[in-house]
Amino acid sequence: MPNDARTPPPDPASAPQPVTGAPEAAQTYSVLTALRSPRILRTEVLAGLVVALALIPEAIAFSIIAGVDPRLGLFASFTMAVSISFLGGRPAMISAATGAVALVIAPVARDHGIEYFIATVILAGIFQVALGLLGIARLMRFIPRSVMVGFVNALAILIFTSQLPHLFGDKVTAGNRWWIYGLVIVGLVIMVLLPRLTKVVPAPLVAIVLITSATVLAAINVPTVGDEGELPQSLPSLLVPDVPLNIETFRIIAPVALAMALVGLLESLLTAKLVDDVTDTHSNKTREAWGQGAANIITGFFGGMGGCAMIGQTMINVKVSGARTRISTFLAGVFLLVLVVGLGDVVAVIPMAALVAVMIMVSVGTFDWHSVRPGTLRRMPRSETAVMLSTVIVTVWTHNLAYGVGVGVLVAMALFARRVAHFTTVTRLDASDADDERVYAVEGELFFASSNDLVYQFDYSGDPHRIVIDMTNAHVWDASTVASLDAVRTKYESKGKTVRIVGANPDTAARLDRLAGTLDGGS
Repeated sequence: MPNDARTPPPDPASAPQPVTGAPEAAQTYSVLTALRSPRILRTEVLAGLVVALALIPEAIAFSIIAGVDPRLGLFASFTMAVSISFLGGRPAMISAATGAVALVIAPVARDHGIEYFIATVILAGIFQVALGLLGIARLMRFIPRSVMVGFVNALAILIFTSQLPHLFGDKVTAGNRWWIYGLVIVGLVIMVLLPRLTKVVPAPLVAIVLITSATVLAAINVPTVGDEGELPQSLPSLLVPDVPLNIETFRIIAPVALAMALVGLLESLLTAKLVDDVTDTHSNKTREAWGQGAANIITGFFGGMGGCAMIGQTMINVKVSGARTRISTFLAGVFLLVLVVGLGDVVAVIPMAALVAVMIMVSVGTFDWHSVRPGTLRRMPRSETAVMLSTVIVTVWTHNLAYGVGVGVLVAMALFARRVAHFTTVTRLDASDADDERVYAVEGELFFASSNDLVYQFDYSGDPHRIVIDMTNAHVWDASTVASLDAVRTKYESKGKTVRIVGANPDTAARLDRLAGTLDGGS
């Protein structure tokens, strides 16, 4: 395993250190520290085991969404978790097969077959490596906090609603319905009360073991993990997709691969940011971006369906189980393979009710309840609430995080532009040293939204022959504003009057010198 403490970070955000004065659960440890401490190592090992158990039904379900054999999802979860534990920039984050990626890539398997499907996964990984090296992670700074809150809340809702088929679906019958509900309630009670008594063993693991033991000993007939799909009987093997290497193949798989790359990076980087907030540390987002790509390339060559970071399993690992290092991520993948291949018969009897209880607790813990409190909503600007709600609604409606975040960012941009546009003022100054001179003071940030009405703020007929526009407290940001100022100058000149702009800061003056008089087709 790589030692986080010895890896030289490319920026100060890398290699998180323990937070001074923070509670133990909020600290981050290096791999070496964890290996030297039996207590920390036990936390990492048990966290990895709990995550592995939670990954199994999810991977099978996402394989079904993608229209492929469940083994492709399980192998992807193994290879993604193990690979990203070495390559990723965010320790303790879990990457595996995900629903967002499955939805994007499903048409390839349906229309062109499994070989093209695997080729798409590999090409998506190549795209992610390229985007990561080009610095796409820097774009995270343009995602507002309200979008992040909406992202978190939408994911919590999706995690919860994804459990409803296990509570009300076709496998829930009159004979087992109340057993299922009872087992879920028992699991929730265990996970709420046990941490108050001891945190030596993760409460989700205790709930899974006790509920499984009870159903087996009492011969209770409820849906199990084995009912979700066939578990693999052998290890994944290296393969190369049998597709022609030509332009036609690229034309088929490239658009889907690019979409998969963008969705995967978006979900992974947002999840990394969330883990940063939970642990009060920073992570290397650039490394995380290209690391996700490398993990997808490895996954494709081992016959997996690809994936990205998983917020649900990551929250189980970090927030519920208290893991903080790459050890838990690595072991989650290893335990997953051991469970499905070596202990498949045991895993198959785990009741889905136990895993549903775990995921419900994850959804409750993930949701930002503070953001929807009446007091918070009263204090929060309506524009911020609108951004958060639009992100939640679109994400839940489409089941696609990329759509939700994209709409949230666009709404935030539009509302910000509208708000800033009202901060620009043009004031007519009455005092002037010369009778034939009029001074106008322009204040605010001038760009396409705020400068559109600039041309209507002057008295072209009533003003004297000399006009001074004072830009001391203004800043010109784009060509639209320069064009508006050109229009003002043209209107005055058509009446035989002159216009002089004074007080421009260096950036504004440079933009005016470069663009003034050239935007209407002139030289």
